[in-house]
Amino acid sequence: MGIGELDREAHVPEVTSAGAAPRTLAEALRARGDEGLAALLRARPDLLSPVPNDLTQLATRAGTRGSVVRALERLDRFALQTAEALAVAPDPAPYPVLLALLTGDEGDPEIEAALPGAVALLREQALVWGEDDRLRLVRTARELLAPSPQHPSPTGLGPTVAEATAGMSPGRVQEIIATAGLAATHDPVSAVAALTELFTDRARMGALLDGASPEALSVLDRLVWGPPYGEVTANPAPPVRWLRDRGLLLPVSARTMVLPREVALHLRGGRAHRTPEPVAPVVEAARDYRPQVVDSAAAGQAYATLATVEELLKSWDQGGPQVLRAGGMSVRDLKRTAAALDVTEQVAAFWLELCFGAGLLASDGEADERYAPTPAYDDWLDLPPAERWARLVAPWLVATRTAGLVGGQDAKGRTLAALGPDLDRAPAPEVRHRVLELLATLPPGAAADPETVFARLRWERPPRGAAQPAPPRAPQAAAGADEAPAPEVHGDLRSRLARWTLAEAELLGLTGRGALAAHARALLNLPLAEAATPTDHGGRVELSVAAGRAATLLAPLLPEAVDHVLLQADLTAVAPGPLRRPLADALAVLADVESKGGATVYRFTPGSVRRALDAGRSASDLHDFLAAHSRTPVPQPLAYLIDDVARRHGHLRIGAASAYVRCDDDAVLGEILADRRSAALGLRRLAPTVLAAQADPASLLEGLRAMGYAPAAESAEGDVLVTRADAYRTPARTAPVPVPDGPPAPDTTLLGAAVKAIRAGDRAATAVRKEPAAPVASAGGLPRTSAAETLATVQAAAMTGSAVWIGYVNAEGTASQRVIAPVRVEGGFVTGYDHTADEVRTYPLHRITGVAELADDQV
Repeated sequence: MGIGELDREAHVPEVTSAGAAPRTLAEALRARGDEGLAALLRARPDLLSPVPNDLTQLATRAGTRGSVVRALERLDRFALQTAEALAVAPDPAPYPVLLALLTGDEGDPEIEAALPGAVALLREQALVWGEDDRLRLVRTARELLAPSPQHPSPTGLGPTVAEATAGMSPGRVQEIIATAGLAATHDPVSAVAALTELFTDRARMGALLDGASPEALSVLDRLVWGPPYGEVTANPAPPVRWLRDRGLLLPVSARTMVLPREVALHLRGGRAHRTPEPVAPVVEAARDYRPQVVDSAAAGQAYATLATVEELLKSWDQGGPQVLRAGGMSVRDLKRTAAALDVTEQVAAFWLELCFGAGLLASDGEADERYAPTPAYDDWLDLPPAERWARLVAPWLVATRTAGLVGGQDAKGRTLAALGPDLDRAPAPEVRHRVLELLATLPPGAAADPETVFARLRWERPPRGAAQPAPPRAPQAAAGADEAPAPEVHGDLRSRLARWTLAEAELLGLTGRGALAAHARALLNLPLAEAATPTDHGGRVELSVAAGRAATLLAPLLPEAVDHVLLQADLTAVAPGPLRRPLADALAVLADVESKGGATVYRFTPGSVRRALDAGRSASDLHDFLAAHSRTPVPQPLAYLIDDVARRHGHLRIGAASAYVRCDDDAVLGEILADRRSAALGLRRLAPTVLAAQADPASLLEGLRAMGYAPAAESAEGDVLVTRADAYRTPARTAPVPVPDGPPAPDTTLLGAAVKAIRAGDRAATAVRKEPAAPVASAGGLPRTSAAETLATVQAAAMTGSAVWIGYVNAEGTASQRVIAPVRVEGGFVTGYDHTADEVRTYPLHRITGVAELADDQV
């Protein structure tokens, strides 16, 4: 549709008189109150970018293809079905005709009750306008929803008789009406009207079909619910010929026939849709639990979330995997991470994206770019457990990055990598929030049936193409074949987002055993963006407030941190609960985690003890630490292990030559040289107590440790280098910003200002002007007067206090028309109240193209 057609639909030459039916969409908008305009702009925020100059421009913009498509995509299923029914109804359509298309001959109380709300919604969003006796679907929406060979209607209906016979010869039309038992007419228009009247007369149409064979009726049955097109051979079978000769099937091309819309509606009993859905599906409970059980299960998983995040980021303390050239992690590194966390790759991708979205993980930006924890991770570790959980969950709820896409492919067939680009999906925050809201509609402790949740979401936002009929089938072939069910659409993005949301909510501890926990209900006041709508709990709630409330509810359910362990004789230590931060950090260096669960088991090994010694601890420090934090005596095997490793630790010293090994015992160096495993290190003796190596110090250190030695690195001054576990962090990074789903919804202040500006601009555009004695109009409809006439007119208006209509060109060359009430004219400027901008402004006289007085009834 061209711009000119949009202008014709939206243009208003004059203001509609009071009580008159609107003739255009712009007139319908003009008849609305401010609240009605605000509701339209709130529902369709794209209309505000930028703010329209007047209501005519607003109506034009509301009819553009992009805006209409976006509005249709946000309709629920019944509102969309109502719009689809209007698209196949006469234009304009009375309300009873629309109701009949949705209820059919038998009627339906639920549809009758729901239809007024659906029509009101379509009117509010400027997709439908006009009174109930003349309902009109905006032209762009009709073009999108009306049936055509290229774009079948979601209703499955075909073209009308008039549309299908538009290219047919008059003689052929007369043959059809004669075969159908109608009298001949003098012109094809009346012949088509007679055929249409026959097909819409239930009694006469029933009598005509009584003469059809079972095979012919079977062909109609195959086409009645769509698609209405079918291929035929050059010599159709008798049932198809019988239908064709009577106009029950009309030719589209030499090999394609179509079922006219009027015939299909008769066979359907007057219904445009096979299954109208006026009522939203109800979310049902699959199982009930005690609320305390749900909250405890969710709290346990919330604690597991904190432990998993700490384990993941602690393993990357010295630098994580490299960043791919195209961004993200490699598949091999993702598998390695999944194995370390003992989870699937998809779950590992979720934990990575969770950390990334919370700002705890980022790339370091170096030449050899790697992932590593950010400084925000250290601040996060210092928070209480419940607040740490809230800092993870709140960003997840509003994030557009979608971990479930990892491992899939983009539009170009490239694999989507964890932490990589192209993982943003704008509907994700809305779907997450809506899924939690649906879970909250059930009583506390009730676990929802996931399929009912998905069904509800599909009703609220029908997936694209879900209502499309199956691909065309030839009528002749269909007459003798079993009907295959139409393919069901389950892979749409919103359904996948909902499935991922349920799984991720369980992992995060928002749900327990499938039911929403009490602390998760506190997050339902969380706004998705600045566009969040007020709730029943007192309006928009700030993210930090909602997260703090959820953390307050969760805190009593989390296990208390303990300050002790239980040392055992098998070189293990059992932590009977979560350890306090200093103890946990120190023990993570001194021992390795062997198993996790309700109690964590740590194991002491020579390597872990050496790690503690490398961190600057002495043997006596380790003995004192264990004795202070163990509720059991320090076992003798553990004391021997610490003393033995400490005795050998630092006996060998490694520095940079390229690298060297230094030891006071030349026998140990001789033993190393004699060991064939040292060949790769390229060692040679420089002095009785010094070996030089071709390997770098780090490789030499690891090589000798692999051979069973306990070397220590030393500085250029000969001092032992102390290594810290938390030595590496990225520079300060901000968390990724969510990608919005279209323009943000305006707040109340912006809506009020926009409506006020549009009203003022519309008053200026529709004001009635006096005709000058010798009118001269400029291009674009602006008035054109001489400088002397302009000055005289505005001076007179300033003296009388009247308003005038001016044309104005600003410094950028943009022309506009305005209604002003001049109050002062001096120094080449006119100052007055601008009705268009609703404020006092000053305009240079040389930029005013012309001026005209308003009609007396407009002053």
